[in-house]
Amino acid sequence: MAVENLAADVQAFTSNVFLVSGDRTALVDTGANFDVVTEIESRVDGLDTVVLTHTHGDHIGNVDDVRAAFDVETVGYDPSQPAVDTELGETVRLGDHDYTVLHTPGHKDDHVCLYAPTASVCFAGDLVFANGAFGRTDLEEGDRETLIRSIDRLHDAVDPDLGALHAGHGPSVTESAYATIERAGQAARR
Repeated sequence: MAVENLAADVQAFTSNVFLVSGDRTALVDTGANFDVVTEIESRVDGLDTVVLTHTHGDHIGNVDDVRAAFDVETVGYDPSQPAVDTELGETVRLGDHDYTVLHTPGHKDDHVCLYAPTASVCFAGDLVFANGAFGRTDLEEGDRETLIRSIDRLHDAVDPDLGALHAGHGPSVTESAYATIERAGQAARR
């Protein structure tokens, strides 16, 4: 399984966009304000699924372009959102692994994290970031106490030897990923 951030060098307001290769080629979030379709086409022949961590504009701005180019449905927590075609179940297959879907509101009501213990990988969306940072709660649907509970839920769900934490913004964490979640929980409580 390979995970690549297609937005790594983009100089526009966007989220990270993770292409997960393997048995089931998947995109985690679509980003916004850049040509993600060309980036995908330069790497793979098609997509099997698009999973949205939440429906803020910087994470879903390219949804319509991706749907049109790859004839693929988007999967998310809240199917009443226009960017979501199908509701996530308890698990979703990305690449070669099944990921547990953890509902983690606080940044936005429909926010989820995706965790695969066999791959030791977590897609954290905008819940936690590198260096123990945490998601904003000053936007609509944001709530600090709810976010803290969601960080605690993620912390309890992942293994202490978590190998990679892919955040919605900034760099992925490949060393001390579990400690990063702990630090985010501590920082959010201050």
